[in-house]
Amino acid sequence: MSILFSASIFVKLIIHILHIYITDMRYTLRQLEIFVAIARTGNVSRAAEEVALSQSAASTALAELERQFDCQLFDRNGKLLKLNALGKTLLPVASSLLTQAGEIQQLLEGKSALGDLNVGATLTIGNYLAIMIISEFMQNHLDCHIALQVKNTQAILQQVAGYELDLGLIEGSCHHPELQAETWIEDELAVFCAPTHPLAQLESVSLEELLTATWILREQGSGTRETFDQALRHHLPELKIRLELEHTEAIKRAVESGLGIGCISRLALRDAFKRGSLVEIKMPMLDLRRQFMFVWHKNRYQTPAMIAFLDYCRTLTANLKRSDEILLTPTTTLTT
Repeated sequence: MSILFSASIFVKLIIHILHIYITDMRYTLRQLEIFVAIARTGNVSRAAEEVALSQSAASTALAELERQFDCQLFDRNGKLLKLNALGKTLLPVASSLLTQAGEIQQLLEGKSALGDLNVGATLTIGNYLAIMIISEFMQNHLDCHIALQVKNTQAILQQVAGYELDLGLIEGSCHHPELQAETWIEDELAVFCAPTHPLAQLESVSLEELLTATWILREQGSGTRETFDQALRHHLPELKIRLELEHTEAIKRAVESGLGIGCISRLALRDAFKRGSLVEIKMPMLDLRRQFMFVWHKNRYQTPAMIAFLDYCRTLTANLKRSDEILLTPTTTLTT
């Protein structure tokens, strides 16, 4: 026989369970929030700003937490605090507990929304996919709030590892021991030039001709540059690199103006190739394929918002072979 609880009875039951659980605790969620903020920033002053406390109040809260359990969570070097072994063990558990506490609060407030989600995307994904995906996802989940940060691969990995982001969408490899990576969809880079460039007039281009050309490339630390360097790993010292830029749109503009040739994702070049403002240089001898990937912390609690967003992304690309096959709705491209 099944028992059906009314919403009010269910909420009262949760409050009762929480009361029993919390009254036996020797720490507070606020102390854990301050601990997590200090762990992320490595500095009490910045952490205090993050949690809207004075520096002295934040420092006192941390000291009280350590005093209650007769332990130290950080190694101290002046004003800099670095997690010690115990602190590193506590961080993922505390971070997950705070996330779940937020879900409980929303439930008690009568909210059925998925909640908040902090997503980081590398520049190609952020500029040409993430905004569209997030926009459509939020149309289906009106009460879900998503914060998006767009940076290069190494920066996104660092933020996911530091619990600053729930989820990362990257275009480079992930070798971080604390992160879980899942392949999403294949992407491919393309070598390209302006229509007026001498290489644009050639039916076939040799590797030697590429090595004598002037290049406009992404910066070190980006997934695009990692794939490019891997494809030309035996010839990197011979390359003539004129500019290294952080943004794909800047590279496209520089190549269009005749400063050199470039190599970025086909996804970012799709419209320019259709318009004819840029021309592909066919290079079948180079393997410029890579994978777009999801990454999250192995110890990160997966919220309903995170699970739903991942499922949406997987469904969107389920029957596609490559990223430039994804149909995009009109969006504003990020250029910062």
